[in-house]
Amino acid sequence: MNISSPQQTLKTLGLAAGILAAALSAPLGAAEAPSATVEFQIYKAGFVVGVSGGEGTLKFEDKDYPLSIGGVSLGATLSLSKADFVGDVFNLSAPEDIEGVYSGAGAGAALAGGSNIAILKNSKGVELKVSGEQMGVDLSVDLSGVSIKLK
Repeated sequence: MNISSPQQTLKTLGLAAGILAAALSAPLGAAEAPSATVEFQIYKAGFVVGVSGGEGTLKFEDKDYPLSIGGVSLGATLSLSKADFVGDVFNLSAPEDIEGVYSGAGAGAALAGGSNIAILKNSKGVELKVSGEQMGVDLSVDLSGVSIKLK
């Protein structure tokens, strides 16, 4: 029987976390550079039915575009939280392409200290790779279904 020491277990967890962080920080396509950047805040409240909303900014071709964020979640929701996200936008040809409902496009992870990483995609093929910090209580952290519109 092979029993790992606590130090070996911590090294293994650290290695796994490093591999996950590297995979999530890699560009979505080979040598693909982001088209733009995005930052937004989401406020969420709910019990069984959750309602979220917020605002943000798309930075595309040296211009800032204000965003409106919305979304509704159903199911086992218990939340009262605020989350700030920043990240890169891929496959954006025009500012209006950011608009749409986003679903999970890739791996996501909850990191220590309330940090989250998400990769989201809308029907126009625009992909968001965002990371952020959450404050408050939210037992249903999921950015899938979030709706983004230009103001």
